Amino acid sequence: MSLFAHESLEEVIHGRARLAILAFLSTVGKADFVTLRGEIRISDGNLSQHLKKLDDAGYIQLDKTISAGKPRTIARLTVTGRDAFYDYLDHLQSLLNAVPGRGAQG
Repeated sequence: MSLFAHESLEEVIHGRARLAILAFLSTVGKADFVTLRGEIRISDGNLSQHLKKLDDAGYIQLDKTISAGKPRTIARLTVTGRDAFYDYLDHLQSLLNAVPGRGAQG
């Protein structure tokens, strides 16, 4: 497959919000819903949908509990998710390395 083939970029990770979620979780390992919402700057409904997609892909694990009568969701980056995220970054870096500098003639 060509380095530049669009399907070589993992669709689940490539979405802006999901990429931001995985990037944040790669730095902290796990975070609760409220923290993620604040860091990613996304609405509750959108965050829920993106977390579900990442959970369905096996990239994160969602732990839901009740604390002081309120639901609490913790998102945790899985080993599969960490590997997929770094594979994505490696591929993205390969794309960036292949692109000539801004001043280069093409």
